[in-house]
Amino acid sequence: MGRAREIYKVTIVGSIGNVVLLTFKFIAGFLGHSSAMVADAVHSLSDFLTDIVVLAFVHVSAKPQDESHDYGHGKFETIASFLIGLALIAAATGIMFSGGVKLIDWMNGEQLPAPDMLALWAALISIVVKELLYHYTIARAKTLNSQAMMANAWHHRSDALSSIATAVGIGGAIWLGDRWTILDPIASMLVGLMLVKVAIELLKTSVGELTDCSLPEETEREIERIIMEFPDVTEPHNLRTRRIGNRIAIETHIRMDGNLSLHESHERATAIERKLKQRFGGKTHVTIHVEPKKSC
Repeated sequence: MGRAREIYKVTIVGSIGNVVLLTFKFIAGFLGHSSAMVADAVHSLSDFLTDIVVLAFVHVSAKPQDESHDYGHGKFETIASFLIGLALIAAATGIMFSGGVKLIDWMNGEQLPAPDMLALWAALISIVVKELLYHYTIARAKTLNSQAMMANAWHHRSDALSSIATAVGIGGAIWLGDRWTILDPIASMLVGLMLVKVAIELLKTSVGELTDCSLPEETEREIERIIMEFPDVTEPHNLRTRRIGNRIAIETHIRMDGNLSLHESHERATAIERKLKQRFGGKTHVTIHVEPKKSC
């Protein structure tokens, strides 16, 4: 099965789970009088919407290079991750605003309704389902080296964590009496804060890739070590690296004996390129500029 088809399969499985959960959560939230559960339902709705984004952008990112995209379309997958982060920020803002309004009402003396057990059961079921979806998606994302799927997996995990906060808030509001019904909107605000944290991490990563941020220093040192394994090759310098979706690009200058023939220099550079692709993937973009060694 091709990479794009496998990503579709995993994302569709998550989408089905999200549709079922968000429907159940909205019903449980409204019938169970729980603002925390409604907030959790909004989170699941954002999960479903980001599934749609992933499906749309992975189709584009799977296209090969063409005249207008010499490095392929991999960054469309990074754009998908960026949009997922924005969706999380939007969902978090709405959730915290709603919880804040209820908190102000409570401080002004309004009695908030206690949630029902239906809302609590919805939260507990959500924890189990979303954690299973997280482990399934993260495992496939690592295998397929997909940033968009990785982002979607953490979206599942953040939903599971928010459901834990929701369950605690709803359970406290049910069992501790009318004076503690405020725990329900407080739980919804905590859910919003957790969403913000996850969103910031996603946005930080995707913005770094979209602005051609270099690969981590340890990765660049590994690239230099691989180059130095070849005889008669010295002084790798002007190393430039960046990520293009699920691929990386490497550009570097190296020095060789100036007495080597053009054919020998070419063969050596090709061998280095082959070794780098074995390590970082067959679709890695490698550009090597050969210079003669400096005279003593």
